[in-house]
Amino acid sequence: MKKKKVAFLCVHNSCRSQIAEALGKYYAAEIFESSSAGTETKLRINQDAVRIMKELYGIDMEKDQYSKTVDRISEPDVAVSMGCDVGCPYIGREFDENWELEDPTGKSDEAFKEVIKQIEENILRLREELR
Repeated sequence: MKKKKVAFLCVHNSCRSQIAEALGKYYAAEIFESSSAGTETKLRINQDAVRIMKELYGIDMEKDQYSKTVDRISEPDVAVSMGCDVGCPYIGREFDENWELEDPTGKSDEAFKEVIKQIEENILRLREELR
């Protein structure tokens, strides 16, 4: 059976969507392919996200992830919006899910950890649904 392609999308592709891509690869690589993208890019992945993901999971998001636009990833089977508090990116189709996550950029480590925990729970649920 061919693995489904799941894309995690937000505007800048520098924080929540990058975390989701990393946790998708960490928890569900045998079930689905994870990628992330945005409608705009940042020069670097959010450094607080990078630091906290390393701390919590030993994942180095900068090793093989970078900020990219939607046209740089393959067409997903499942498109997940991280949340539209900063405006939803237009990807040419409806999103399959909107996780409505608050952007923790510029907030405390606790705020980041709360969002990371929500993403982890969503990834584990998605893994079960796509199994």
